Amino acid sequence: MNYKVADIGLAEQGRLKIDWAESRMPVLRALRERYEKEKPLKGQRIAGCLHVTKETAVLVRTLVAAGAEVCWSGCNPLSTQDDVAAALAEEGIPIYAWHGMNTEEFYWAIDKVLEIQPTLTLDDGADLIFSLHSKHPDLIPHVLGGTEETTTGVHRLRAMADDGALKYPVIAVNDAETKWDFDNVYGTGQSSLDGILRATSILLAGKTIVVAGFGHCGRGCAMRAKGMGANVVVTEVKPTAALKATLEGYRVMPMDEAAKIGDVFITATGMKDVIVGRHFDSLKEGAVVCNTGHYDCELKLPDLSDKTERVRTIRTNNEEYLMKDGRKIYVLAQGRLVNLAAAEGHPSEVMDMSFANQFLAQILLSSKREKFESKVHELPEEQDQEIAGIKLRTMGIDIDELTEEQKRYAVDYSAGT
Repeated sequence: MNYKVADIGLAEQGRLKIDWAESRMPVLRALRERYEKEKPLKGQRIAGCLHVTKETAVLVRTLVAAGAEVCWSGCNPLSTQDDVAAALAEEGIPIYAWHGMNTEEFYWAIDKVLEIQPTLTLDDGADLIFSLHSKHPDLIPHVLGGTEETTTGVHRLRAMADDGALKYPVIAVNDAETKWDFDNVYGTGQSSLDGILRATSILLAGKTIVVAGFGHCGRGCAMRAKGMGANVVVTEVKPTAALKATLEGYRVMPMDEAAKIGDVFITATGMKDVIVGRHFDSLKEGAVVCNTGHYDCELKLPDLSDKTERVRTIRTNNEEYLMKDGRKIYVLAQGRLVNLAAAEGHPSEVMDMSFANQFLAQILLSSKREKFESKVHELPEEQDQEIAGIKLRTMGIDIDELTEEQKRYAVDYSAGT
């Protein structure tokens, strides 16, 4: 078999989920209709390492419709939706992903995907790109380029490029405005609270919710928590971000102080050791801790385990840590991405634009490879505007256009005041 999934018998259930997502993703549908006759990706072999969700399946279908041969693995051990993985496998997509993979299985799946000898890579977190460079450098000459979905991956790839270690061009899909200012803000905000509510069923109104990090993802979480009636506290290390949070009406303080008053903690930083032993010592009885950054290392759970008498699963994706001093602390989704592990990830409507960027970036690399050096690249501004325009039209919204005279005025430096 050219796949490994949890249960192929879940395929029909997965197809229904994918069909539902597809009905909510008109931009990707429009692009598929435009490119399925031209087949601009014909002859390309795409190795993908990205959350196996119903929305990702719509992207996979679109890549295949444009002519690509695709092979896939999940980019997080707890984010794979097993029914979606089964549906893709039954549709003939080589896929190696199941919920609850351990670290060894996770990297085994990436190695299996790389057996396709990709000409293009599509990543979320850059684990596939790192594996390709460190373990399979012989495959690099075949690769035209890659795309990266998330903030953490882009940061790491830029560091890699700065060190001269990145051997092919990568487009930072995450940095497209139609990705970071929508997916990261509205997607993360809604889906993170969705995951918290599914895992706890608590009332958010009146709670003190501590959001660590006020980047786009943290801003989305803070905004949605405030909208649900919570008292929001923000912790930050970047002065400008802390100032923005303050001027938007949030209380800002160090985590050492916030740990004493928070009811729910959401880390959204992309940095390790955000909540550590001394913070767990300060948490009040019943505090809920979770992470919506890319890696679980934002919560230093070994520190918590050292202080724990007993751990039990109290609800799905909700583990109760009975501390040696008698307090109970609740950790959601084992510190993994709460919005994907405990919920279904971002809503289809917002992933529509993110994955449209992925799709068009793959075509760009395929058709214009000679224009790209081996570094991290931005997507063209015109692509952002095209995708936003398609989205608006599918929502039945019209906007104004500049007249020719206004366009001339915009660049007329002699116009004065």
